[in-house]
Amino acid sequence: MDTDNLDAEIAALKALALEGRVQEALEGLLNLEKQKRLAEDVASTTACCSAVLDVCFQGRDWKLLNEQIVLLSKRRGQLKQAVQNFVRQAIGYLDKTPDKATKVELIKTLQAVTEGKIYVEIERARLTKKLAAIKEAEGKVDEAAEILQEVAVETFGAMAKSEKVAFILEQARLCLDKGDYVRAQILAKKISPKAFVDRRGTTGDIGIEGTTIEAPDEGIPSLEQLKLEYYLTMIRYHAHFNNYLEICRAFKAMYESEAVSNDVEKWKSLLKKICWFVVLAPSHSTEGASSSDQLTLLNSTHQDKNLIELPAHKQMLKQFMNKELMNWSVFENEYHEVMAEEPEIFGGELGMQRLKDLRLRVTEHNILVVAHYYTRITMTRLSELLDLPADETEKELSNMVVQKAVYAKIDRPAGVARFGSPQRPDHVLNRWSTSIARLLDLVEKSCQQIQKESMQYKVPIGSA
Repeated sequence: MDTDNLDAEIAALKALALEGRVQEALEGLLNLEKQKRLAEDVASTTACCSAVLDVCFQGRDWKLLNEQIVLLSKRRGQLKQAVQNFVRQAIGYLDKTPDKATKVELIKTLQAVTEGKIYVEIERARLTKKLAAIKEAEGKVDEAAEILQEVAVETFGAMAKSEKVAFILEQARLCLDKGDYVRAQILAKKISPKAFVDRRGTTGDIGIEGTTIEAPDEGIPSLEQLKLEYYLTMIRYHAHFNNYLEICRAFKAMYESEAVSNDVEKWKSLLKKICWFVVLAPSHSTEGASSSDQLTLLNSTHQDKNLIELPAHKQMLKQFMNKELMNWSVFENEYHEVMAEEPEIFGGELGMQRLKDLRLRVTEHNILVVAHYYTRITMTRLSELLDLPADETEKELSNMVVQKAVYAKIDRPAGVARFGSPQRPDHVLNRWSTSIARLLDLVEKSCQQIQKESMQYKVPIGSA
């Protein structure tokens, strides 16, 4: 049977269905599909399967549509291309379902049909995402997160990179909404910052094992937009643990992106946040980062040419870089208006904690300055310099000693704090040896000068 005859027969059977003889039309189409399937005629089999679904859809018999989808997928030797085609056709019907229950039922039917079939794994992922969105809209965030976690899109060779990244970010977002920060971190690690570099010009459109990469689904943002979404997700994750250094790095990555660098208002807003979070980050080594990381970020931010547009923030960074004491009351009054412009940082419940952390950073800076200039100081004087009560001064100094930010010992009976770590015996001996060598060198040079003067003016050494 040629193509024209096939089209004519399909059209006749569809007309039969319009007359109300749906079962008779379906039987005819299924018999026709069987002939083409056994003959391995891909195009004709696909056309027959499509006609079956059209008959059910035109009759708005959604239950019958689900039954026919399952039936077609289970027919012996069913062609992969035919399955892929009618699954995509059925996905197009989702937005035309009369109610949510019908839509969910159709999605679950298609999920059952696509389960375990690699050639329709992308369609299955998209269906799962739609189902998760429905559950989230119903307020069932935990269930939506569980549904979406079932799909590991990072193993899909034919899925576009942008769609993969968008899918994983959606998984991570739902985990954060659910409060599962451990799983959110695992999901976020599946995305490398290098993934946001568009390499289409160098690698072509061929994926794993030579599979052709399919076009991303409608509504998938560009890689540049996904980059911003990724770092916003990471900021949300790190904000839960008050990891200010990582938050600062995320804002810096956003600040350096092309989408932001061309928008003055955006980069100014991000640069302000970078300045605040870099000073909120501890200047001493912690479990997650070393002191050099914060210092490097502080210096690079201070040297940013765009910071000339933000003189108050530049001055603030300079204060933390200088080896000078800062008074918290003066600092707070000086930057009160600047802090009020950042409700995202210093507003709400987190804002109170960050304000406390900022005061703590000022105190830690002052202790480091004192340790740089003093080897011995009374606790009373130290309290005056830090502008803190005596008990709080001792507490903050002890915390910095525990964190190995400074080395100090407190003599409570005498009320004295001593800075400076004890030197090892070999260091003391080396230092003594170096001092002796310098002394002997100085004596030798002095003797040479005396002899030179004696010979020049002919004055014997030792003469009266």
